[in-house]
Amino acid sequence: MTNFRDLLKKVKSEIKEVTPEDVDERLRRGDRFFILDVREDEEVEHGLVPGARHVTRGHLESRVEDVLTDKDAEVVVYCAGGVRSAFATKTLEELGYSNVSSMSGGFTRWKDLGFEYALPRMLDASQRDRYSRHLILPEVGEQGQIKMLESKVLSIGAGGLSSPALLYLAAAGVGTIGIVDADVVEASNLQRQIVHSTDTIGMSKAESARETITKLNPDVKVEVHPFRIDESNAKELIGQYDVVVDGCDNFDTRYVVNDAAVELRKPVVHGSIFRFEGMASTFIPYEGPCYRCLFPEAPPPELAPT
Repeated sequence: MTNFRDLLKKVKSEIKEVTPEDVDERLRRGDRFFILDVREDEEVEHGLVPGARHVTRGHLESRVEDVLTDKDAEVVVYCAGGVRSAFATKTLEELGYSNVSSMSGGFTRWKDLGFEYALPRMLDASQRDRYSRHLILPEVGEQGQIKMLESKVLSIGAGGLSSPALLYLAAAGVGTIGIVDADVVEASNLQRQIVHSTDTIGMSKAESARETITKLNPDVKVEVHPFRIDESNAKELIGQYDVVVDGCDNFDTRYVVNDAAVELRKPVVHGSIFRFEGMASTFIPYEGPCYRCLFPEAPPPELAPT
């Protein structure tokens, strides 16, 4: 009867193994290949080989094709000591990966040799619970969620267009949200500006939105900019963020935001509405037209009442 040792010996005889020294030398040389870490999440918290992608051994068969899409690319697999990675290498070959090897000695040997390793940002238990529906999506996963938590989005306005965007950005876990709005909350705002409430009437809209977002998701840092954005401050303000959400209600501001974003190469997600009509667009500088390209001049005031 075959025991574990026999099975491991058989698997190792059928796969290719490389040493940590080989992998480190190739990384220093700048060779192009993929590194796959198949340890558990709690193991990865203590470090991983620089540039490694992570899929736990238990989810390898179901998720690896989302992480490694090219089955002809070279892949080096490692675990803690070289056992799980041997079986994972065999599994990858069975899944059609043509150039896979296991790193003998695993991450334990890598650290013992004093090679460089990275300490990744990991989600804590409460975050895993909060964002669990994102984590099960291959297109997002833990690394995608971490990227959102590290992202910065600037909202131009905290009114009817921006309110739902702010709530969904916060709920999704965008780590830093900036809000620029010089107005205060009025009772007439409340039938559409859902980020505000009766309790915040008279409060700065930016502050009111921060209060709501903080209650919704304490992971989110909200930066309040309670003033109008114009040519004097647009570049400095937009330059602090990764993406701009344009939910303003006047054309002068739209053109100011557009021009600054184009100069800074910042993507702009734009929304506008008039009665029962609306438009949503994403403008990525130098990859497509900008807002001014589509609308070189604002329409006459009588055709676009506020």
